[in-house]
Amino acid sequence: MGKFTLFKGKNGEFYWNLKASNGEIIGQSEGYKSKTSAENGIESVRTNASIDAHYELSEAANGKFHWNLKASNGQVIMSSQTYSSESGAKNGIASTKKNAPEAKLVDETEQAFA
Repeated sequence: MGKFTLFKGKNGEFYWNLKASNGEIIGQSEGYKSKTSAENGIESVRTNASIDAHYELSEAANGKFHWNLKASNGQVIMSSQTYSSESGAKNGIASTKKNAPEAKLVDETEQAFA
C-alpha cells in the first residue's frame, strides 16, 4: 500500500510526497504555508485520483513526459517526476489511481530534513 509522507521544508513550508509500496515517489506537492492546507491537499488527491479527466499528461521540449493531477477547479494538486517515455508516465498515473485513495499519512513534520 502506498503512503503520503508529510514534511516541512527548510523554507518553513509544508510538502508531501505520494510513495508507492516500493518506496518510490509517484508525485509531490507544491509548498503550503500551513500543515492544515497540506493535509487538505492530500485529501484532494485522494478524492481526485480516480478521475481520468483530472490528469494532464505533457511532453517537455527534451522529449521527457510528466503529468499533473488537478482538482475540479483546475488547480494543480500533485505533479509527477519526469519519465523517459509516455508509457512510463501513464504507469505513474495508474499507480496514483491505485495508491492514493487508501494511502496512509505519515507525518514527518517534526523531523529535520536537509
